[in-house]
Amino acid sequence: MKELSLNVLDIAQNSVKAKAKNVLIKITETETTLTFEIEDDGCGMSEEMVENVINPFCTTRTTRKVGLGIPLLKLAAEQTGGSVEIKSVSEQVDPANCGTKVTAVFFKNHLDFTPLGDIVSTVTALIQGSPDIEWRFEHHLESGKVELDTKELREVLGDVPLDTYEVIKWIEAYLIEGYDSI
Repeated sequence: MKELSLNVLDIAQNSVKAKAKNVLIKITETETTLTFEIEDDGCGMSEEMVENVINPFCTTRTTRKVGLGIPLLKLAAEQTGGSVEIKSVSEQVDPANCGTKVTAVFFKNHLDFTPLGDIVSTVTALIQGSPDIEWRFEHHLESGKVELDTKELREVLGDVPLDTYEVIKWIEAYLIEGYDSI
């Protein structure tokens, strides 16, 4: 993928498909590394599926026989000297504490480092596409932090749906302003 924000979109879409009610997207950048974590409370995966998910011929999709999201993410991270870790608890094992966490680490000074890209559009697209999920976004940089929590937005908005045009445009402007201020 041309930018890491597309990997974030892909992994977060897996959380949506896993029927998550809460999804955390956390990005932490230092001078030398970029780490992103996506954690959800969806149905989780079996231990066998976690082991196989890095295989491009392992997919839950019925429209094609390959799933390239995690394998391409793993390749992109490892090309920079980084790594990908997947932890998951299946709802069959622990219904009260199920979910998945994907952590990817990239070394920014490596020639093969893929830039983060348009994370604002990624976050707004996720909220617009799945407005009933509680999304929490945090981007920690050495110069400051940009964050958004849809739970807080719902408290202010009341019955106004998150996917209305005005709310989505406000979310986009809020995130852009957050980045411009740091």
